[in-house]
Amino acid sequence: MRIRATVAAVSGALALSALAVPAAQADGSGDHRADVTKVREAARAAAGKTPFTGSTGSDGEPYALDLSFSNVKVNDGKPIVAGTTNRVSVPVTYSVKHAASVDITADDFLMPVDLYRGSYDDPANFVFGDDLPACTETSSTTATCKGTIDVYPQELMNEDATTWKASGYAIALNGIDLDDEDADWSKVGVVDQDGLATTKLQRYSRLTVNASPEPVKKGKTVTVTGLLSRANWNTGKYAGYTAQSVQLQFRKKSSDTYTTLKTVKSDSKGNLKTTTTATVDGYFRYNFAGTSTTPAVKATGDYVDVQ
Repeated sequence: MRIRATVAAVSGALALSALAVPAAQADGSGDHRADVTKVREAARAAAGKTPFTGSTGSDGEPYALDLSFSNVKVNDGKPIVAGTTNRVSVPVTYSVKHAASVDITADDFLMPVDLYRGSYDDPANFVFGDDLPACTETSSTTATCKGTIDVYPQELMNEDATTWKASGYAIALNGIDLDDEDADWSKVGVVDQDGLATTKLQRYSRLTVNASPEPVKKGKTVTVTGLLSRANWNTGKYAGYTAQSVQLQFRKKSSDTYTTLKTVKSDSKGNLKTTTTATVDGYFRYNFAGTSTTPAVKATGDYVDVQ
């Protein structure tokens, strides 16, 4: 879970660091991600989406920024699949429409789309991009943007394998220093938009197979074992995926097509074991169709020479 902060904890230096330090963005450093988190929370707090505990400045509340998001697509519509260690970076694209008076090219203008799980007002977790999106103006009031969502397995729990929602926010600082206790918040523009898209986050799966003996006499028994496992984000390791239906498949040496022989269920540790009769030379494999939390996976075929 990432650091949560209200706008009272956000300084102008932090806000600008999220906009002006490409090196930090590029390496995905913890400091940079913490800064982005704080700026994000500042935008949500200023828009009234989170509890606000600090001063709003001498001149009142931020104004509503005339900008909207549309056509949001995360990872080209495919689920995001994360293992136990490596960062997963997926594309996010979207369009924005804004008033001609809104300068989206300003150095202190922030306009990303990120993902959250749970309640919009109080998300259980959220993920965002290490780098700021690149936006191209298509007219004086429209633009298209390309960015990334960067997922770090170390920041996930198993319950995060579910449907996530996309939200976008924009904040125009307009030169205002958020570290100034007397900052004129009425000059800061903010918009926060929910319900832009959905995507699934899944736990990476693995599947093995071993057919024996090798070689085997025609008509004799072939024992096929395997292991179905998936990422456990709670422990940072892989663990057996239990009580799952997995197909045992076979293809002849002379064929490119697998046929299903039977369905096997994984045991309490994710192990698979069954037997079949040797008929011709060919490859055995297990095939898992996947679930809402875990992607489909096929084992690499194991060749058996039938004599």
